[in-house]
Formats: sequence, C-alpha cells, structure tokens
Amino acid sequence: MKKNPKSVFRLETRSRRAIRNPKSEIDIDYVAKLANLPLTSKEKLTFSRQLQDILGYFSKLGEVDTQKVEPIGHITGLTDIVRDDQTAPSITQEEALKNAPRTHKGFFEVEAIFEEQN
Repeated sequence: MKKNPKSVFRLETRSRRAIRNPKSEIDIDYVAKLANLPLTSKEKLTFSRQLQDILGYFSKLGEVDTQKVEPIGHITGLTDIVRDDQTAPSITQEEALKNAPRTHKGFFEVEAIFEEQN
C-alpha cells in the first residue's frame, strides 16, 4: 500500500505540535480515522484525555538534559548474532511420513481447514 506523503506529513506535523505543546487540542476524529477505529462520543472523550496525558509525558522528556549522553543504536551491545547457514543430513520423505495417520501421494493428509463458499 502506497503512503500518501501529504497525510504522513500532516500526521508528523500534528504529532510534533502536540508534543511541543501538550495543551494543544488533539483531533481525535483524525487519529481514529487513521487507526480505522469507530469510536463513540464517550470513547472519543476518554481517549482524547488519555492522549493528552501521554503527550504531556513526552513533553517532559524534552526537558531532560541529554548533552552528556552518547547516542546508541541499540542497548544489547551485540554486533552480529546471526550465524551462517549450514547444511546437514535430514530424514527421507518416507521416514517423515511413516508415523503419519494418513498420507496421500507422498504428503501428509489432514482435514480441510477452509470452508468452501458458494
């Protein structure tokens, strides 16, 4: 799905404005539309208050002095935890199927999990 650059910019702009000024009004209808959430009036009021509180906490982070803190990419310190693939002998198809309750033409046979639609 292709993103609409105008809507992404509008969301980023609204988010930054709300974080800088947590008292600014949140467009809860816009946020609900982005999240594809049908909200009742009561839910809109509740979520609007909760989002205001969350953005208030984010604005407090902006007050923290981070001048002497070194930026980090991630916190584990690991650089590469992936090993190269290694081939190894495996069992044959017959060995894999020998304990199966049902087989069909060299494959496991199972009950259908999808229903046919007429």
